Amino acid sequence: MSSVKIFWDPKGMTVDKLGTRKYERVTDGDTPYISMSIRMLSIDTPETHSNPSKHDESLAQLAIWIQEEKAPIKPDLGQYLIPKLETGNAGALQEQQGNKATAFLEKLIMEKLSRPGGDPRQLYIRAADEHFDQYGRLLAYISPYYKKEELESRTLKERATFNLMMIESGWAASFPIYPSIPSHPNLVLLQEAGKHAFENDLGAWADPLALTGYEFRMCVRLYTTTKKMVIDGKKLYGSTKYNWIERYCVDMTTREIFYPQDYYKVKPYNRIFIWPKDVVEAVSMMNLIPPK
Repeated sequence: MSSVKIFWDPKGMTVDKLGTRKYERVTDGDTPYISMSIRMLSIDTPETHSNPSKHDESLAQLAIWIQEEKAPIKPDLGQYLIPKLETGNAGALQEQQGNKATAFLEKLIMEKLSRPGGDPRQLYIRAADEHFDQYGRLLAYISPYYKKEELESRTLKERATFNLMMIESGWAASFPIYPSIPSHPNLVLLQEAGKHAFENDLGAWADPLALTGYEFRMCVRLYTTTKKMVIDGKKLYGSTKYNWIERYCVDMTTREIFYPQDYYKVKPYNRIFIWPKDVVEAVSMMNLIPPK
């Protein structure tokens, strides 16, 4: 019989899961190294995974269904999206921009992690309170690692994260999601960088018909939902009809909160997103103004 007297198994307690990872090496008896992907917080770049160009035809068809009022979408949001979808190359453009964003980040990291003398810098990682997403990626802000004396001689902007630098370049859209929101000084930098990139047509913003990464994913889900209704003849109700878009949107300059299908009313660089389960807490914590 065990002599252990402590019982600790609180209901609902779980450990964050990472899924499978590539084993790299062992440095001592309790320290194995694994490879790990990082999902950079507060930004979203155009998609490259799963061959976005294969959705060209379906997204063009979605534009037709929206025009015919067959898609479960509010008319105003539909009119906002139609020009971006009816081109016939919405997916291809997404993939092209995604590849350019990837190349830019690779170049940026190589440049910023190189010291003047040629020695490489380490990468500084600051993880979110909720460490991993549903794909097992570490949620984090990343930046070059600076020594104490270097930090003291640099402004907040001069020691910017790669997250912020991607927004500055225009190859990433601002995408903060409550509660993983930057501190106020960093949120101000993020908003200013996003506004400058948007208003000066930098990176992906150079093409007014481009979808952000989150809009592309949203439209693919909307096509799937609409196809079930139009082609398969299924009757959809409630969440099964409208779960193609779920996050509420906040204008960080006015504190006004918008329903999911009204996100487009907020300038891209002013958006903060909130999952439905977090809305009540977020309204209180951020002193938000309820939707009209």
